[in-house]
Amino acid sequence: MKRNQKILYVTTEMFPYQESSSIASTVNKMALKMHREGRDVRVFMPRFGPISERKFQLHEVIRLSGMNIIINDLDQPLIIKVASLPGERLQMYFIDNEEYFKRKFYYTDENDRFYEDNDERAVFFAKGVIETVKKLNWVPDIIHFNGWMSSFVPIYLKNYYRKDFYFSKTTLVMSLYNEEDAEFNPKVKETLRFDNITDIKSIKEPKVQNFVIESMEFVDKIVKGDEFLEEKLERAYNSLEKEKLDFLEPENIGGIY
Repeated sequence: MKRNQKILYVTTEMFPYQESSSIASTVNKMALKMHREGRDVRVFMPRFGPISERKFQLHEVIRLSGMNIIINDLDQPLIIKVASLPGERLQMYFIDNEEYFKRKFYYTDENDRFYEDNDERAVFFAKGVIETVKKLNWVPDIIHFNGWMSSFVPIYLKNYYRKDFYFSKTTLVMSLYNEEDAEFNPKVKETLRFDNITDIKSIKEPKVQNFVIESMEFVDKIVKGDEFLEEKLERAYNSLEKEKLDFLEPENIGGIY
């Protein structure tokens, strides 16, 4: 057992903060399994508006907050809130920003339309995770990505941060899930171009699954988060020449690390 192993879960959803998604349930079980085995586990996720700060006892960490994340030449304040997973001593970190995350819904508006700035929200989340982990001076052995918004993290690590060696010895793992293949606003090209990310294929057809598929090229290991993937994801999964694992029950996830 690798008791001293440091594992960072980057996720868009986790139970009990979201109660009815397969991602939320799976990440909860994976993180708890590793935590209870004695690994040093931390979880990063967006502080979406529906997550009750009072109920879950979130509080801002001043020493981590105060940074600005530049999105399209605009400084956006990065706010870090922390909590322990209810009933556990498992540290949760929430990436927050009033403009991007203080909304009634997660990814779509009241009319079920994909938010026009979801590209900016994903980039803010990705850069916020990376910068906060560096400020913690905590180098994870493993980063495990879950959910489409987290897929922007490996894209940024291997492009925007490619000359930064902070994570050079970190193994990157991605779980694939069947998520809505929504279309980004075409301005995602400009958002990424501002950070000198211009040579990724997904900006030609900017849809959720295309970004997830492209991010698979930047990780070391891929595992099926859902037992049966949609055809587009299954095809991409089968085509990659790297370490892959079929669906595992969350309780058995330790084997991939």
